[in-house]
Amino acid sequence: MPAHNPFSGNDQSSRRQFVRSLGASALGAAALPLISGLPAYAQEKVGPKPSDAAETAVARLFKSLTKEQRELISFSFDDPKRSMVNNNWAIVKPTIGDLNKDQQALCQEILKGITSEDGYARFTHQMDEDAGGFDNYHVALFGEPGSDKPFEWVLTGRHDTLRADGNSVEGLAFGGPIFYGHASHSDNEDATHTDNVWWYQGRQANAIFKTLDDKQKTQALVNTAEPDSARSIRLVGDAIDQRPGVAIAGLDGQQKKMVDALLKDMLLPFRASDAAEAMQYIQGAGGIDRLRLTFYKEGDIGNDGVWDMWKLEGPALSWYFRGSPHVHTWLHIAKDAKQQPISNG
Repeated sequence: MPAHNPFSGNDQSSRRQFVRSLGASALGAAALPLISGLPAYAQEKVGPKPSDAAETAVARLFKSLTKEQRELISFSFDDPKRSMVNNNWAIVKPTIGDLNKDQQALCQEILKGITSEDGYARFTHQMDEDAGGFDNYHVALFGEPGSDKPFEWVLTGRHDTLRADGNSVEGLAFGGPIFYGHASHSDNEDATHTDNVWWYQGRQANAIFKTLDDKQKTQALVNTAEPDSARSIRLVGDAIDQRPGVAIAGLDGQQKKMVDALLKDMLLPFRASDAAEAMQYIQGAGGIDRLRLTFYKEGDIGNDGVWDMWKLEGPALSWYFRGSPHVHTWLHIAKDAKQQPISNG
């Protein structure tokens, strides 16, 4: 029986913890409104480093592998599996549970290293409910962790594709496209998404929709959702101005602050260095004034006008939240739209 979900109530304490966890250097990035343009820090290189906790654990995991294990879960850095993303897939056949206890502990250390304290709790609860626990997920290693050469660790399984790369993949936040989701209690969730660890993001987006006037709501709301696949998060570059949805540039100051808060709350589950890199790329592509927010009538659970599916999109940002019949979330953020080696797993 799944454990009680600690995230079914108010998420504000988690958000405050996230802001505190950013640390002195990243805090300025998170605290600055995206609508003000590029802050001074954005000219600096941000993001994870090979010396970070997750990445050093990746190096130790790689070093610990036997010859037989390397043949099963270790690949060259340019292997096409590295850039794949999907909602439910095994990047390799062995599970984390097939590794020895020390290696399993290292994988836990990596997951803890690429998430915030809040995010680690959310992901572990989600994995318990969706797949019977972390040990039933799969990890693969690419390149040569622990050397001066590029590398990446990728975790996959039901409702997750997550990465640690020490910024080996230049210009791609999170080391490439990622996926997170959750089916709380049932594959067919109720209209309030009871106990879903990610639905706080849906509530935030719908709070913005409620502030729109009639014309803006007409612009924001379309009938048919995009596919539930990696194709939905290909980056559009300057074609963003022709995309559906309401342009954030046309909203008032308070609404823009709500979009800014939505972005920060959506980054809440991830470590500060990945969040800072993501924000830098969003700002570098024009900030929130270049974003569009789209809601979909399709998949409205309970026909209650609370839109379960929506998308936040920019020139080099695609964040697609599908809350029907349960939560699937696709995410791709890059320095520019040319950087999108992306395919389904």
